[in-house]
Amino acid sequence: MRTQNMNRDWSATAATLSQALPYMQRYNDATVVIKLGGHAMGSDEAMTEFARDVVLMRQVGVNPVIVHGGGPMINAMLERLNIESGFVDGKRVTDAATMEVVEMVLSGLVNARIVQAISEQGGRAVGVSGKDSGLIVCTAEDPRLGLVGRPETVNPRLLLDLAEKELIPVIAPLGMGHAGETFNINGDTAAGAIASALRADRLLLLTDVSGVKNAHGEVLTELTATQIRTLTDDGTIAGGMIPKTQTALDALDAGVRACVILDGRAPNACLLELFTEHGAGSIIRAG
Repeated sequence: MRTQNMNRDWSATAATLSQALPYMQRYNDATVVIKLGGHAMGSDEAMTEFARDVVLMRQVGVNPVIVHGGGPMINAMLERLNIESGFVDGKRVTDAATMEVVEMVLSGLVNARIVQAISEQGGRAVGVSGKDSGLIVCTAEDPRLGLVGRPETVNPRLLLDLAEKELIPVIAPLGMGHAGETFNINGDTAAGAIASALRADRLLLLTDVSGVKNAHGEVLTELTATQIRTLTDDGTIAGGMIPKTQTALDALDAGVRACVILDGRAPNACLLELFTEHGAGSIIRAG
């Protein structure tokens, strides 16, 4: 039996959909690159919800491109296999043995899990790595780090072909060197380079914090590139947030329209950012 409360719930849902319509029209045929961090995909429930959101985005005409990390999964597998790896300036040294584990976890376990989750929600996803079809060509970031790469060139032809077929690319952050070696790439860096090559409308960096914060710990919902540089210079932006904001600045310089740093653990974070007036997290624009 239908109750008055049920009618109110359905009315609220209808109102939400109606309010989302202008934003769906705004992002029709737009390319949105999403960096899915290892912590943001920690549970099966979170993965299912993320996959459902991505499928909905594709259904309403958005072209989502997923770039994933996998640091916690790599750490767990290295520990399981008793493989020790050192660090330089907080970054993991990746030797040949570590690289084998990194590729196995990223291209195998993590990538396949995301593709399967999207498929289970009715989407059509394809798992690739930056090594496929010359997608990402790298140089060594720092000789002390071994096989850690910095994207030198990105050829988006493969991703454009997949978009034409309405397929959702799920990309492991690996790259190929000029000598044929495999490089491990920071996930944020890989996502920024891919967004830049695609001239994406949005780059969404899903992380485990709610956004860029001011000195009082309050989330700043709208920022310019100039403000980001000022907050970095005065020490307000520090630690692990610096690589994310630098990725955003580099992407903006390359023609990405806007970048958003948001909490990937929050329910429906991507949908809230794209299809509501208030958005989610911190949006950074050029200026």
